[in-house]
Amino acid sequence: MAILMAPSILSADFLNLEREVQVVAENGADFIHFDVMDGHFVSNLTLGVPFVAGFKRITNVPLDVHLMVSNPEEQVPWYIMAGADLITIHREACDDPAPILEMIRDAGVLCGLAINPETPVELATDYLDRLDVIMVMSVYPGFGGQSFIPGCAEKIAHIASECKARGISPVIEVDGGINAQTVKLAAAAGATMFVAGNAIFGKTDRVGAMEAIRKSAASAI
Repeated sequence: MAILMAPSILSADFLNLEREVQVVAENGADFIHFDVMDGHFVSNLTLGVPFVAGFKRITNVPLDVHLMVSNPEEQVPWYIMAGADLITIHREACDDPAPILEMIRDAGVLCGLAINPETPVELATDYLDRLDVIMVMSVYPGFGGQSFIPGCAEKIAHIASECKARGISPVIEVDGGINAQTVKLAAAAGATMFVAGNAIFGKTDRVGAMEAIRKSAASAI
């Protein structure tokens, strides 16, 4: 089973973003993760459309756009136009995510659905057969550098079991507090795609840090 790494540039050196992305892109990153926050759905403002469009011009690595926004139905088209390869919206941001997921998929873009730590997993499982990716937040969204919430491993395991029972295989992605130690909990529970920010860009050897997480995840499966 392939382990997918998605370094989050929220933790990168913003004065040298192009260099930071190229280092991980040229050395094994499977996706580049963009945390888009609007100051409403979460109390922080981060990356936007110009960043996604800009990095689409300099790398062939797929762009994983995580929309932590209160109006995904309005913003999704912007990121489709910007060149996102995967767009993930939050279950908590919409009464019914199905039309938005359909919009993403109809554009030829991979679609994902994210759930926060406090959100009952059942609110997402109804949509599993519509998804390319189901993202489990293992921290409360809004800021990088938080610690992995161990109880989220149970949510991952529940989703993995549900997918197996239905004979479907969306990628289970985990975002928050991932490092070479915590990734074992997530991988053992059934996750295969991992977002890591500080654990990669907070290290002098970005490539070595990324590979250490990948190897640790593989050892737990």
